[in-house]
Amino acid sequence: MSMTILTVDDSRTMRDMLKVALMDAGYRVIQAVDGQHGLEVLEQETPQVIITDINMPKLDGFGFIENVRRDQRYLGIPILVLTTESSPEKKNLARRAGATGWIVKPFDSAKLVDVVRRVAA
Repeated sequence: MSMTILTVDDSRTMRDMLKVALMDAGYRVIQAVDGQHGLEVLEQETPQVIITDINMPKLDGFGFIENVRRDQRYLGIPILVLTTESSPEKKNLARRAGATGWIVKPFDSAKLVDVVRRVAA
């Protein structure tokens, strides 16, 4: 049974790139188009890792992470933030919200898969 990864990003291009990189590494990928959709997907699925963007319509990455962390069922799921943002303030906000790690776009596929493996271990 392969590990399931939820990617949450409003950019179709980014979702496609993530899907290719993760599926090539043998992961099952489920996708959401924003934080609100991500929460809906979590009602049906329990991924082993979540990768989320920050800047999204409806519900941004910070709000999404906070909502996920409020739910006992998802406390153990690592959440990686994938974003163009690299400011220390944003990183601290993400960490306080409950993010496990941070990956800056554009991402390197091999590094992404490496980080996913590490947090999922």
